[in-house]
Amino acid sequence: MARLAQTAGLTDIQQEILSTVRDFVDKEIIPVATQLEHRDEYPQQIVDGLRELGLFGLMIPEEYGGLGESLLTYALCVEEIARGWMSVSGIINTHFIVAYMLKQHGTQEQKDHFLPRMAAGDIRGAFSMSEPALGSDVSAITSKAVKDGDEYVLNGQKMWLTNGGTSSLVAVLVRSDEGLSPEEAAAKPHKSMTTFLVEKEPGFGEVRPGLTIPGKIDKMGYKGVDTTELIMDGLRIPADRVLGGVTGRGFYQMMDGVEVGRVNVAARGCGVAQRAFELGVHYAQQRHTFGKPIAQHQAIQFKLAEMATKVEAAHAMMVNAARKKDSGERNDLEAGMAKYLASEYCKEVVEDAFRIHGGYGFSKEYEIERLYREAPMLLIGEGTAEIQKMIIGRRLLEEYRLQG
Repeated sequence: MARLAQTAGLTDIQQEILSTVRDFVDKEIIPVATQLEHRDEYPQQIVDGLRELGLFGLMIPEEYGGLGESLLTYALCVEEIARGWMSVSGIINTHFIVAYMLKQHGTQEQKDHFLPRMAAGDIRGAFSMSEPALGSDVSAITSKAVKDGDEYVLNGQKMWLTNGGTSSLVAVLVRSDEGLSPEEAAAKPHKSMTTFLVEKEPGFGEVRPGLTIPGKIDKMGYKGVDTTELIMDGLRIPADRVLGGVTGRGFYQMMDGVEVGRVNVAARGCGVAQRAFELGVHYAQQRHTFGKPIAQHQAIQFKLAEMATKVEAAHAMMVNAARKKDSGERNDLEAGMAKYLASEYCKEVVEDAFRIHGGYGFSKEYEIERLYREAPMLLIGEGTAEIQKMIIGRRLLEEYRLQG
């Protein structure tokens, strides 16, 4: 076996795309990732390179100028990019969630207006659900939209917005109790939510009247990519920028996008775990103790065996979840399992590689130090392990419900 996490059944085009991305990662990302990460610097040159490769249009249909590739192809590309630097995969993830939501749920006018420019990378997407006080409870959203003639007025504060500063299009989920009584809105909060397509200028501060993007949130890891708040204070949005043209469907549109996001997070976990294994297995053959490379000690071989098995298992589940979504079938069970397993295994593989490095793993001169700070984000992003277990458990009970 030449390397871990190989995928059977790929077309020649898929293999060519992956080979191109892998070469780009090895030459353009890995050599500079740690330096840029320590400076918390946005990787503009890397992003420009991804744009030249056409990756911002990878899943956008050809009729809109994209490559029209599958979720599987995208997930495998994300896996490769995260192997180089996880933050870069985050930059394209939110972009593709918004593009996917537009493709699946947008009006024809919205698709024609946004998708060609998103495919070219001229518009960068971000999406926003979370708020300071709600955590995983999406039904507790308090940001609100009120109809005013041909416009809606949006007020509220959103949190943990990836690409908040660099994006120019944000899909924002807010309450809009239009057509519902107060009792109905309280009893069925998921039916009182709407996704708005908010266009803005890249940057920080007031990026359009009524919309402010404060500065970047300072994070333990996942640096380089900008994570921000989003504050709406009398933000006026035309009614034709309601995703799909109809209010009350936002929660379901967002959850469809999050399923894509969970496959993405699983792919990121696979990529980071692969890189951690590579670093561990290489260091184990270079470091000598007691007269021989530590790779020849049985304890280290056991660690390497466990790490490689986890990388393979996570990759297989991620590929299965992507293929299920591509088939048009419901994949919340598979996506939840893949996200849960890949993120947990990523943490464990990174920690084992860290242990193999010994004291040097604690030094910022070694790449594993960066991975050790990045892995925890995957335990939280697109839903915690506890949320994934809830989804998995409910779906299993649906499938295995007792009859009679």
